[in-house]
Amino acid sequence: MHEYRQTLMRLRQGDSEREIARSGLMGRAKAARFRELACEKGWLELTRPLPSDAEIAAALAPPRVPLTAQSTLAAYRQLVTQWLGQGVSGVAIHAALVREHGFTGHYSSVRRLIAALAQALPPDTTVRLTFDPGDAAQVDFGAGPELIDPATGRLRRTWAFVMTLAFSRHQYVEFVWDQSVRTWLGCHQRAFEWFGAVPARLIIDNAKCAITKACARDPEVQRAYAECAEGYGFRIDACPPRDPQKKGIVEAGVKYVKGNFLPTRSFRDMADLNAQVRDWVLQVAGQRIHGTTRIKPLESFTVERALLLPLPAVPPDLGTWHQVTVHRDCHVSFERALYSVPFALVGKRLWLRATDSVVTLYQDFQPVAIHARSRRPGERRTVSDHLPPEARSFFAHDRAWCLQQAADIGPACAGLIQRLLSDRISERLRAAQGVLHLKAKYGAGRLEAACGRALAHDSPHYRTVKTILVGGHDLLPATGLISPEPYAGRARFARGTASLFADEPPSIH
Repeated sequence: MHEYRQTLMRLRQGDSEREIARSGLMGRAKAARFRELACEKGWLELTRPLPSDAEIAAALAPPRVPLTAQSTLAAYRQLVTQWLGQGVSGVAIHAALVREHGFTGHYSSVRRLIAALAQALPPDTTVRLTFDPGDAAQVDFGAGPELIDPATGRLRRTWAFVMTLAFSRHQYVEFVWDQSVRTWLGCHQRAFEWFGAVPARLIIDNAKCAITKACARDPEVQRAYAECAEGYGFRIDACPPRDPQKKGIVEAGVKYVKGNFLPTRSFRDMADLNAQVRDWVLQVAGQRIHGTTRIKPLESFTVERALLLPLPAVPPDLGTWHQVTVHRDCHVSFERALYSVPFALVGKRLWLRATDSVVTLYQDFQPVAIHARSRRPGERRTVSDHLPPEARSFFAHDRAWCLQQAADIGPACAGLIQRLLSDRISERLRAAQGVLHLKAKYGAGRLEAACGRALAHDSPHYRTVKTILVGGHDLLPATGLISPEPYAGRARFARGTASLFADEPPSIH
């Protein structure tokens, strides 16, 4: 309004449009139109005070368009507003109006309506948040460089975990391979150790590793993350969905890492990458004059450090929770390893909590099995008491047990069991167990005699021993038995060699 007010003063002094144009206030034509307006409003009368800026602006406002001259889009105003709220572009809106509503106007009409609707919206405002020392930290992930994955030998994207103290702007940065719950918890633990303390509140977004169900009022926190917060004593402050401004400090920190650390650098592997970024945080990022606070982050951190929460005397044993189903073999599968549970739980759904060292299984909030964490795919962690009775019996009565039990019964039984277990073709452990179990019914003496008779007939088999015992053949005199020693491993003859080579063949009765 300044140029109009100055022009009005010069018009009242008698200056012409040409003189006003030479002064640079406005052109001759514009000055002439403004003179007409001033005469109409009586502003050139020297006896009247100069109008206010608001009065001049109201007079200069374009006239209201009569209803008869309103845009042909007036009937579609509400529909266009709805489409804009859904993110539909102006070109798509014009095409839809032509296709579905018979609109014959040009795209320029749609564009003007969109501009008018935008002006009618309330301005997009924000409020800068302030934080006291030790009050909060903000956490986020950002994309990192690609590195060779040692497990596959291929390029793989990395992620930058960034935790920024909201007051001092001091950072913890760590590059990782994924955004899993386990990685999320481990990064938090190492960040707290980096600061030597814990912020009272952590402001986060709604990543699945932290929040299972996003909500502006009542978000659901990941069970493992809730345990982490309880163990370290901080509170979780999840941002409302689609409201990243609430954690703008850490987003700026992530942008700073990507724009000032990563360019022009090369990295051998993940260890080298994290070693370089830790040095960069201490030597560069922490020593710069921060653009907002105008103080070096490490200098501010010396003040904030004393106001952070202390680390717990014993670090919490962080773990992740998973639901698993008990298979028919009395084991559950987790990360390609198998862990046993009591056989009565076959088919049940259990909760599994995995830490770096221990796997614990729960039913109805009660632990039912605890195992050392397996590190090899396919490894089986089995507690014999978890197996059914028949399975426990089988695994308990191993080869060494069989040999010891047979030796206690007698030499014949020991010899038969030894031959069963030394079979190079078939696994005969069950047969050996079966022979020894006959002791319970027939006694050690009869079992020893039956084994001796089976060896004499060169038939070291479970069925042979059982047939002898059932038929009572072990109770018969041992005379007439053929000793197997001279013919071990050879074919047998039904009669002796003396009769075989006699002058006259023996008579057959």
